[in-house]
Amino acid sequence: MEIFYCMAKISIIGSGFSGLASSCFMAKAGHQVSVLEKNMDIGGRARVYSAEGFTFDMGPSWYWMPDIFENFFAQFGHSASDYYELKQLDPGFQVIFGKNDVMEIPASLDELFEVFENIEKGSASALRKFLKEAEFKYNVGMKDLVYKPAFSWMEYANMNVIKGMLKANIFSSVSSHVRSYFKDERLIALMEFPVLFLGAMANKIPALYTMMNYSAIVQGTWYPMGGMCQIVNGMKELAGSLGVEFHTGVQVDRIEVSGGLVTGLETSMGQIATEGLIASADYHHVEQQLLEEKYRNYEASYWDKKTFAPSCLIYYAGISKKLKKLQHHNLFFDADFKKHAEDIYTVPQWPDRPLFYACCPSKTDDSVAPEGMENLFILVPIATGLIDTPEMREHYFDGIIKRMESFCGETFAAEVIYKRTYCVSDFMEDYNACKGNAYGLANTLSQTAVLKPTLRNNKIKNMFYTGQLTVPGPGVPPALISGQVAAAELNKYLLKLSHETPV
Repeated sequence: MEIFYCMAKISIIGSGFSGLASSCFMAKAGHQVSVLEKNMDIGGRARVYSAEGFTFDMGPSWYWMPDIFENFFAQFGHSASDYYELKQLDPGFQVIFGKNDVMEIPASLDELFEVFENIEKGSASALRKFLKEAEFKYNVGMKDLVYKPAFSWMEYANMNVIKGMLKANIFSSVSSHVRSYFKDERLIALMEFPVLFLGAMANKIPALYTMMNYSAIVQGTWYPMGGMCQIVNGMKELAGSLGVEFHTGVQVDRIEVSGGLVTGLETSMGQIATEGLIASADYHHVEQQLLEEKYRNYEASYWDKKTFAPSCLIYYAGISKKLKKLQHHNLFFDADFKKHAEDIYTVPQWPDRPLFYACCPSKTDDSVAPEGMENLFILVPIATGLIDTPEMREHYFDGIIKRMESFCGETFAAEVIYKRTYCVSDFMEDYNACKGNAYGLANTLSQTAVLKPTLRNNKIKNMFYTGQLTVPGPGVPPALISGQVAAAELNKYLLKLSHETPV
């Protein structure tokens, strides 16, 4: 009787959400898995750091699509509650159009219908219909489409999927879809907001992505107590229980290939032999810097033609007083939405008066700031590839604080006792991010599914990619799914190989 080799030594480059997810699935399949992370902490863009008594999540701060997280942990016999405590926010967030023009988004749908009706007569009924359609899109998008590796359009040659895609208005835009339901510009801005970070203006994003409104409004906005880093900690704990080994502060310098297979990695801690590779690091960096040209899927010019989602100017600030009018999530839309979008997507440049987002987790979580103080995470979406300087960062910070002071009705610039900035050059330095992108590729129709950079290396049989530059796209839940899909494809190859190679 022949015995077939199944267990393989797998390397994963990068410990962001997609890398963590793929490590768990590969370990579950019985492989020996090592995760190599260039930074000293795991988590990728979701790293955490502490200073002056404040604890800051460095990246993601919105917890939407809770079912995706539950589905991930359930596949290992666990639930999210085994690793962190979730709290639903009420209001989920507030949108600030002016000092006395604020829209709070309550957790209760009935209350939200009242908010809409008070702004625009008949909009409550329109919202009910809009959300029903958004729910359908969510079920099609997050249960059917995103779990496909997107190697061929034939994967979608299923009548239910095709009907679903057509019904989901995939060929119309978010902007036209939203405006067919609502007239008030404040309601339109609210409904277009969730796609702001998908990489294009709302008139360029397929209406399929209004499924995000369903999650934001119906499923609600949540917060893992202790911060988004608790998700990373939970995934690391799960991975560790499955036998995954983590190596931080390890720079991968070269991917070794022989006979059409990855055989090893040259790293800052020496040579590492491997029988399978998943690259969770920046796709562009891996191809252009770590692989010989003959093993790359794409030339440098390919990436130059791609449309990227925004980069960000971020401030981590500690305030030595409480700010009464802020909620946990605050969207400052007290500026020209269209002009800022044009400055990001149409003619990339530093915006004159940007919209911005302020997260104040200390409103919910006492552990992230000293008593009586506030933890502020401020994010300004900007175009990729901009040159950022200390002077530019200070200029925007001063203007943003003044706008926040005007809204809050109190001064607090003098109470900023800690501040750190993070921008394009930092994304490039810490994550090797192509053009300093923060969110990956734009989810435009021409960069959807099969039209995204492929999940597999077409010239190396045991190498796959995962993360925000491949399918299904940017965002934390999609990253979890991307890791799962990449792991499934690598494992499929290894299983096929094991049945072809008796030992």
